[in-house]
Amino acid sequence: QVQLVESGGGLVQPGGSLRLSCAASRNIFSFYTMGWYRQAPGKQRELVAAIFSGDRTNYAESVKGRFTISGDNAKNTVYLQMNSLKPEDTAVYFCNAVTPDLRADYWGQGTQVTVSS
Repeated sequence: QVQLVESGGGLVQPGGSLRLSCAASRNIFSFYTMGWYRQAPGKQRELVAAIFSGDRTNYAESVKGRFTISGDNAKNTVYLQMNSLKPEDTAVYFCNAVTPDLRADYWGQGTQVTVSS
């Protein structure tokens, strides 16, 4: 069983920055992909950013140029650096990991990000 534990959420003013962390219970390069999703109240969960096999990345259009996903294999941790935050970035952010055979995916418990003045 894989465990994912997110941290780093909080309240920040518009234009500010936060870094989210997702600590995995095993080598992050053992997954096909790890990603960050978010879900705002009344909205569907959406992909924010993903990293494949530790290097190739993919971003939602709404966060390109502002968010950066990265991985530290030594710490079994994936990060999401969020800059120039906007009120519309307010959501619960979830970490996700998918196994190489695509048969299983795992979710963290989520961390709240609130962007407000």
